[in-house]
Amino acid sequence: MKLNFNLLSLLLLFTTTLYSSQQEMNNEDYDKYILGRSFFTIPWVEAPSATTARDGLGPLFNANACVACHPNTARGVLYNKKNEASKSLIPKLSIKSDNSKLHKDILKRDGSLPDPIYGAQISISSVHDVPYEARVNLDFEKIKLFFDGEEHYIYKPKYTLIDLHYGKLKKSTNISYRIAPTLYGMGLLSKIDKKSILANVDENDSNHDGISGRANFVYSKITKKEELGRFTYKASVAFVKEQIANAAFNDMGLTTSFLKGENCTKSQTACLNSPKARDEIDITDKRLDAITYYLENLPTYTPTKGKNFEKGIEIFSKIGCTSCHVPSLKAKDGTSVYTFSDLLLHDMGDGLSDGRSEFQASKNEFRTTPLWGYAVEKKAYRLLHDGRAKTFQEAILWHGGEATKAKENYVALDKKEKKLLTEFLKGL
Repeated sequence: MKLNFNLLSLLLLFTTTLYSSQQEMNNEDYDKYILGRSFFTIPWVEAPSATTARDGLGPLFNANACVACHPNTARGVLYNKKNEASKSLIPKLSIKSDNSKLHKDILKRDGSLPDPIYGAQISISSVHDVPYEARVNLDFEKIKLFFDGEEHYIYKPKYTLIDLHYGKLKKSTNISYRIAPTLYGMGLLSKIDKKSILANVDENDSNHDGISGRANFVYSKITKKEELGRFTYKASVAFVKEQIANAAFNDMGLTTSFLKGENCTKSQTACLNSPKARDEIDITDKRLDAITYYLENLPTYTPTKGKNFEKGIEIFSKIGCTSCHVPSLKAKDGTSVYTFSDLLLHDMGDGLSDGRSEFQASKNEFRTTPLWGYAVEKKAYRLLHDGRAKTFQEAILWHGGEATKAKENYVALDKKEKKLLTEFLKGL
């Protein structure tokens, strides 16, 4: 992998405000921002309703507002106030292809195949007279590790579905649990030049550093062609607007011009026969544009710089984290965006594998997660795609595959160095 990093540039990056996506807004732009925020935060209601602007929720859904899964536009939490699985944890379903033309067409368009009974993901809520699909039960297997002369623990998730109201899943159905990611920085990711991302691709590890990096080219419902994926845990979506439309449809049952009709499978008759909203499109193009504008222009923030911040950066580089968490990528206007991610797919090993493929992303591959926004997260935030890790150390210890060497280097650090690294990551 080609590494676009040097320590000097990394140290310099924190001398100015770097996480800037918000620009000066004129009155028209500000109105769009406020409109987008309102549709992000105000709950939708079940149809029919006297509320004409926000009826159309469901029939099956996980939440009645975007903010319910992305509190304060940040990462979702694993547990709700009842200490049960929160609605931020989404079980995504997929089945194996039978190589039929139908399956090939769906894979080309959507990147994965839905369960024939439950669809693409489980809905934990529903409108009146329609059974919800299932609920998630959380459990963990405690795994003991030993280093630094003492015991340490990581926790393997053993999430299960309970109260399946539409019968069993298809035997081959795979379930991948995903926790809602932070929405900070989506506007910045949109601005990154495709060439800057592709410059780090090294599928065959031609430089023999043990790190490859693959781009995920995905079908876009907006442009009707293949595009470079840069959003979601497997880089399976190319544009912010498209990801909003996907989430609106799958998480709230809301239609857009990209995804029409009810989010029900053929066997879910109560869902299909439930009352319909008065309009075919719940989120019009104007509203979808406004939500997109809002998310792409969220207020900026800067990292928290403790007294040992620069030492943390040095350790981050020394142990090899920057091979995938590259500090910066170039925007289309030539400026640097400090993502701490190459936005490419990497094999993370069997321990993190979710058994799910999305377009060109394999079961073991995940997009390198941008490291930002942790300083403004709630204390209860969880790490990794399924929220299994409570701490940065746990997250690092789950790294495998291409990241095995970096994990081993972390374990070999002394306690002081580990603490400095963790402080650095918490401040991003």
